[in-house]
Amino acid sequence: MLSISEKYKGIHPGIVLDRELKKRAIKQRPFALSIGEHPQSFNAIIKGKRSLPISLALKIEDKLNINEGDLVLLQTYFDIKKEKEKLQKSTPNISLIRRILFWDTDFDKLDWVKNYRAIIKRIFERGNNEEKKEIIRFYGNEKISEALDSASTLPINLHLES
Repeated sequence: MLSISEKYKGIHPGIVLDRELKKRAIKQRPFALSIGEHPQSFNAIIKGKRSLPISLALKIEDKLNINEGDLVLLQTYFDIKKEKEKLQKSTPNISLIRRILFWDTDFDKLDWVKNYRAIIKRIFERGNNEEKKEIIRFYGNEKISEALDSASTLPINLHLES
């Protein structure tokens, strides 16, 4: 049988905890008070709005007879997932963009957020459809239009076909 951390990897531990409490017909407020936690703080954790601290996770695991460390691992996996999502949002899929388009700069040091106008202009002047699609996906049509309007470049269809 899979442990909780393996079964729910990447899901906030509060959501899993909420399911577990409902499954056992345990009310949140009395449970929170029984482990010495403020009901409001406990509710925020259950709703996924707050991280689950290790000390509280250990109390919960002990009280509910869950394998020690499962909730902590869930929180860690959830934090890793959030961090990966942040990284994906901060750069486009660079495997789809030819480095040669940026021959005059260090491609690995491009600031995709700060230099968005220059990057968008370059891709739409010299890039292929795949590169343009990726830039549209990453920046969105509004930011593309803003950058291209200020550049007075060739009119580009922002809804490229697959």
